[in-house]
Amino acid sequence: MIRLIVLLLVPLVLAACGGAEPVWAPDDEVARARYRHDGPPSLTLMTMINNDSGAGGHTALVVNGSQRVIFDPAGSFSSPAVPERNDVVIGVNPRVMAFYIDYHARPEWRVVTQEVRVSPEVAQRALALVQNNGAVAKAHCAKTTSALLRQIPGFGHVRQTWYPLQVMEDFARIPGVKTEEFRDSVEEEQGYVDPNREFYR
Repeated sequence: MIRLIVLLLVPLVLAACGGAEPVWAPDDEVARARYRHDGPPSLTLMTMINNDSGAGGHTALVVNGSQRVIFDPAGSFSSPAVPERNDVVIGVNPRVMAFYIDYHARPEWRVVTQEVRVSPEVAQRALALVQNNGAVAKAHCAKTTSALLRQIPGFGHVRQTWYPLQVMEDFARIPGVKTEEFRDSVEEEQGYVDPNREFYR
């Protein structure tokens, strides 16, 4: 009975996860957008946290390998200027990364990023996993991300879980993790609008 109650409550706890339907951007759009970041190969876990309750609302994973993408399982992020293939955001250059963070950082939500450097082989393994996963069902963001992480060398200790904060806690145990926090800017609260926003609508 307790298990049933928990399963019924999970969609409410993970309210920041949007619906997910299969999306497949055309080859030419993907080819034009593909971006290779000049930083070291890395995996970056992104966790959206409610500022009032402290609950985790969404989990995403940035993979920087032969190209940089965001695995945004069941995410609500979408833009005509940023191609997507089944929850994999393509072409994550600095502007797209900044916009993705800005999209989620609101007065009600903050974004915590945890970056870990990995070998090129590990980065490519992660890239293949997210590209081959397919579209993710609503409220399955943490469950799917944690399941994929467990298949990557060095991340087997991550528990498969429904809860973004548990994934974040396990990810924090990886040696050398770099953590940053992003909140809604004061300028935006006072009416400032980032000029990059129009580009991505």
